[in-house]
Amino acid sequence: MEWAWNEGLLWERRPRRESFLVRCERLKNHRDEGVAPTEIMAKPQAAAHAPLKLPVMRILGIESSCDETGVALVESTGDALPRLLSHALYSQIEMHQAYGGVVPELASRDHIRRVLPLTRQVMAEAGAALADVDVVAYTRGPGLAGALLVGSGVACALAAALGKPVLGVHHLEGHLLSPFLSADPPEFPFIALLVSGGHTQLMRVDGVGRYELLGETIDDAAGEAFDKSAKLMGLPYPGGPGLSRLAEQGNPAAYKLPRPLLHSGDFDFSFAGLKTAVLTQTKKIGGAAQTEGAPERADLAASTQAAIVEVLLKKSMAALKSSGLSRLVVAGGVGANRELRRQLNEACAKTRVRVHYPELHLCTDNGAMIAMAAAMRLQSGAQTAEARYSFDVKPRWPLHELA
Repeated sequence: MEWAWNEGLLWERRPRRESFLVRCERLKNHRDEGVAPTEIMAKPQAAAHAPLKLPVMRILGIESSCDETGVALVESTGDALPRLLSHALYSQIEMHQAYGGVVPELASRDHIRRVLPLTRQVMAEAGAALADVDVVAYTRGPGLAGALLVGSGVACALAAALGKPVLGVHHLEGHLLSPFLSADPPEFPFIALLVSGGHTQLMRVDGVGRYELLGETIDDAAGEAFDKSAKLMGLPYPGGPGLSRLAEQGNPAAYKLPRPLLHSGDFDFSFAGLKTAVLTQTKKIGGAAQTEGAPERADLAASTQAAIVEVLLKKSMAALKSSGLSRLVVAGGVGANRELRRQLNEACAKTRVRVHYPELHLCTDNGAMIAMAAAMRLQSGAQTAEARYSFDVKPRWPLHELA
């Protein structure tokens, strides 16, 4: 059996069609049955007057890997780039602020509360019914196990009720392909900088599912360095955006902070030592490090951001030079950082490199990137959707292990 489009352009299971090579073999074995070779070998020809119908597929995407609940509907037509019909997102930031970080159990419970109302909102805004959905996609991993199970459970239950297949998506691949949702989508091949609170990686991307890991962090991610440094300065969770805003008021050269692995000769990253250096500096500064309006605090924020951005910038440019490619894609939450974008734009303009980012509202975790990644995997043939409703989430799932 295989999944195929029926006359009404719906995704259904039907007996696998006989391939051209099988027909050749059948001709070889049945020459003596009086059947003209042309009757067996001829491929069906469409009527000259019949308009070409391109298959239309609608994919519902559900994201629940951490502290954002996202749902989106994407439409794919033939080989054209899939387009976003509608998306909705609910962030749990306010709930987790009281704890200074994400509480996994609370995150899971809130996903349960939000995912169905968001789904109804998305379908209403798209002017579509659940029966119009052809595939239900969800984040399979990596992420918080309980949070992933919520998205997986809802996706599988919904698909089973509708009689539709499901497709589990790698969270990082969602980020990696999210710039294809922008007004200026990239083209393959390109170098990708995936930079967020949990991951910092450089990859060569030659197509959907064709990823080569060039380098990654050996300890902490860049986003974690932002958040933990911000916490040392008394900024509320999530601290990264707050640190970036505070940095605009400070002097980035005020404090000499380390740039770990900047001259390592490879494309790996390290930010644990930078966090330790920021901690040491806050102790030297004393109370001013957490005093609102203190120039020392703003200077430390600016110096911290400068150290992180310089490493990300120079490693990315080195990867471009080594690969010979002239296109860079930046994805993940840290990709929204204004200073990082400014410096990358300047450096890429000088070297005639095109740089692409997701839209700012799609830099964080969202359902649109999951639906888009699923649509592109189906479109490219990298993966097929299956009516297999198992909650096989993968909390730990390196991108290079993606089949």
